[in-house]
Amino acid sequence: MTELAKSQGPGAATAEPAPAAATGTAEPAPARITQWGEIRHRFVANRLAVVGLVLVLLLFLTAALAPLIATHDPYAQDLTNTLKSPSGDHWFGTDALGRDQFSRVIYGSRIAVVVGLASIFLACLIGLVLGALAGYFGKTVDTVIMRIADIFFAFPLLIGAIVIILVMGRGVMPVILSLAIFSWATVSRLLRSSILSVREMDYVTAAKALGASTSRIIVRHIMPNSIAAVMSFVAFSVGTAIVAEASLSYLGVGVSPEVPEWGNMISAAKDNMGVNDFLWVYPSIAIVLTVLGFVFVGDGLRDALDPKLR
Repeated sequence: MTELAKSQGPGAATAEPAPAAATGTAEPAPARITQWGEIRHRFVANRLAVVGLVLVLLLFLTAALAPLIATHDPYAQDLTNTLKSPSGDHWFGTDALGRDQFSRVIYGSRIAVVVGLASIFLACLIGLVLGALAGYFGKTVDTVIMRIADIFFAFPLLIGAIVIILVMGRGVMPVILSLAIFSWATVSRLLRSSILSVREMDYVTAAKALGASTSRIIVRHIMPNSIAAVMSFVAFSVGTAIVAEASLSYLGVGVSPEVPEWGNMISAAKDNMGVNDFLWVYPSIAIVLTVLGFVFVGDGLRDALDPKLR
């Protein structure tokens, strides 16, 4: 009992702080931070990842709004206005056929987006299915799938793609298929290694004990916890696919030469290098910025999904 209580007499009660509920000011419950919230926070905290995301979004917007952004028809030829330096009318100059370079660079973003995303989506579709089967079942299934993957690993990407394109013919779809066929093996191997560790976890054992089917265990329990490594690889691979597609067009086996595509533009500028360098500089800058964007996003995803790698 305090001195104040003694001075007030034996019936006086000791002063106690009022509970928070009595004062009407209840303590707010702490905000719940989800796993995806933490991943988003770590990604946003990475400045290069944010810069990469801005570049990627600009690429998508440019591809979607190409007809509104382009100042000329990218296919229109003006033989009286060839090899003109950048000016107010032609911001990036004109090529040997008088076509507006700025408009062709803008429309080239469409080919880059379509080929990059479609080829990696198809590669992931094949790689995820085969990688999940190899990692979950193991033994004979694992051996057969991994040996098939080794065969595709043995072929350099560009050489294998050239062989397929020469058989199928030039065009956007053959380029997408060729890049996907020689990219799925990496996705499959990454997923397999993740599944080999995840399948031994207690929650997978519990799901088996409860009688869950194999397909449910793979889809609901194993895949969501094994996909992190694949997500960052996908971002890197889109940039790789865009470079590969431009390389194929530069070598003359990609999309048709009249199509506004960055590799085609650089190839057409070979004879003017050192004279009219603007013909190859602008499409080259477009490729560099695009690949940097996807690389920065891939780095950010890798660090956000697995903080131990930072």
